[in-house]
Amino acid sequence: MPSAPSAARSAAPSAARVLGLAALTLLATAPHASAAEGWSLAPAGGGRPSFYAEGTPGSALQDTVSVTNSGGHAVTLRLTGRGVPVTFAEPTVRVPARTRADVPFTVTVPAGAAPGDRTGTLVAKDADGRTVSARVRLRVGGPALSALTVEHVAVHGDRITYELVNRGTTVLAPKLAVRAHGLFGRVLLDRAARTLPVRLAPGTRTALSEPWPGHPALDAVDVRLTATAADGAHDTAGTEARFVPWGAVAGVAGALAAGAAVTVVRLRGRRAGQAAEPVSMDVELTGAAR
Repeated sequence: MPSAPSAARSAAPSAARVLGLAALTLLATAPHASAAEGWSLAPAGGGRPSFYAEGTPGSALQDTVSVTNSGGHAVTLRLTGRGVPVTFAEPTVRVPARTRADVPFTVTVPAGAAPGDRTGTLVAKDADGRTVSARVRLRVGGPALSALTVEHVAVHGDRITYELVNRGTTVLAPKLAVRAHGLFGRVLLDRAARTLPVRLAPGTRTALSEPWPGHPALDAVDVRLTATAADGAHDTAGTEARFVPWGAVAGVAGALAAGAAVTVVRLRGRRAGQAAEPVSMDVELTGAAR
């Protein structure tokens, strides 16, 4: 058996290997914003875990981001924003070693933004492609208004086309009901309100259509579409359409035209015969042959 001192000597390298592997694991999993990477990104002033801005649509909100380079070499970073409209005073910044750079930026609240919370990020990227981000929370103020309109209703054969427009400040999940009456008030189409597979952001419009495979072949139709959404948003619009079986009409018109042509030929033949015979005073006014 090995003596106690030799056993201790053999155990020492094993412990060193374990510690070495643990150190490598920590370095491999270290975040880009840690001191191991040499630079970090954070809200200026300290004590804030993320950025917060609040304003009404169309307003410009200002803040400052700090880039700290704790390494021994200068670093050049490219600053961008994601998820919210951000403009930096210096989109590219060079930070010397062991130095902090404060970069002002502006968050612009979109003019048609709906009231509520939005999230985004500020992103810094170095020449090696490493990125670090800081979270931005934007609260859009203003009254919540639900308003919806139905526009440009038309009938094209077996489809009813229309547009929905969000005239308010909230995101809408609209429902649609369809009703159509014939010439004498007969109900031709009656579809209860159902939720459409669309979400309308404030200030946007979308073109949609409703199938109508069983439309009448011959009728004068009044079509009405009613759109509704949360918080009382609703609107009704319609159009008139005429369904005519043009193929049958063309056939009838062709038959009438052919009959008229035969009548003209007969009349011309009769007039030619009259030129060689004495004219009778008892000619029928209908033009029919005797």
